[in-house]
Amino acid sequence: MIKILFNIAGTVALTLAVLGIFLPLLPTTPFLLLASACYVRGSERLHRWLMRNKLFGPYLVNLQNGAGIPLRAKIVAMIFLWTSLAISAWFVPYAWVRAFLLVPGVGVTIYLLRAKTLVRANGTVDQRPHPR
Repeated sequence: MIKILFNIAGTVALTLAVLGIFLPLLPTTPFLLLASACYVRGSERLHRWLMRNKLFGPYLVNLQNGAGIPLRAKIVAMIFLWTSLAISAWFVPYAWVRAFLLVPGVGVTIYLLRAKTLVRANGTVDQRPHPR
């Protein structure tokens, strides 16, 4: 029964991670890591699928082994982040909400700038796109 609960929690976390790709206030990386942790405890098959997933697998492997985030992924994430925050701020009628939108924007930007950038074996920066 506990394995079923881990699988459900992992699936919810994965769903939130996918939504986080498009929604600026929903972080993708923590939910991906949570999904991975839940699947490790709930289903070897689901965890293997997640780690081999074309979109999320390389990103998770690089995060979990400390290799870093590709430069292109950092740039794309910041472009999507600030574009969606700007659009959100445009439609929000309250100034205090617009100001509050800066909190995740600044937080994620600081995280991305401070996070290690993935470097290939030949010493060049990896440009392959991955989710933020």
